[in-house]
Amino acid sequence: MPPRSSTPSFLALFLAVLSLGLMAGFFGTYSANVNLAMLELDGPTYAQVQSAFNRNVRHVLFFVFFFGPPLWCALALVSAWQPRTGWWWLTAVVGVGYALGIVLFTRQVNLPLNHLTESWTPATLPADWAATRDAWNRANAWRAVWSLALFAVGLVALVWRANSGHMARARAAATIDR
Repeated sequence: MPPRSSTPSFLALFLAVLSLGLMAGFFGTYSANVNLAMLELDGPTYAQVQSAFNRNVRHVLFFVFFFGPPLWCALALVSAWQPRTGWWWLTAVVGVGYALGIVLFTRQVNLPLNHLTESWTPATLPADWAATRDAWNRANAWRAVWSLALFAVGLVALVWRANSGHMARARAAATIDR
């Protein structure tokens, strides 16, 4: 029989992977579609639309999924303290990788660029506005690629975790049959 903590741990890891997938999709869709469309806009229109996107993405559901992966990973790790297992270490890598590569990176790179574009008006658009747009697009592309990689590693951890639970049940059943 698997440890009692297996169900909360698996559920937490599942929620982490779900959040990772949603964020990878969000960043990827933005990079592959929205950013490309925004390249066609003139400076004043870009400033208005980008500022509107920045304001409207700030809602509870976005924050739940944006900040969720490292928290769900931590809960999965704590609720099934098994640091000798591979899935446990992969989950730790995903949680730390997301906290540093997405949350901290966003705070250090994307948010300052967001604040800058939100300060623009069509009349106060700086001459180098396109360089700021391009820097933001590169930063978002990084988030898209990194979050997709973390999602893939998270999926591996989830499958590994699921299989380790099945293996534990199979071993317990074999012991009972003897």
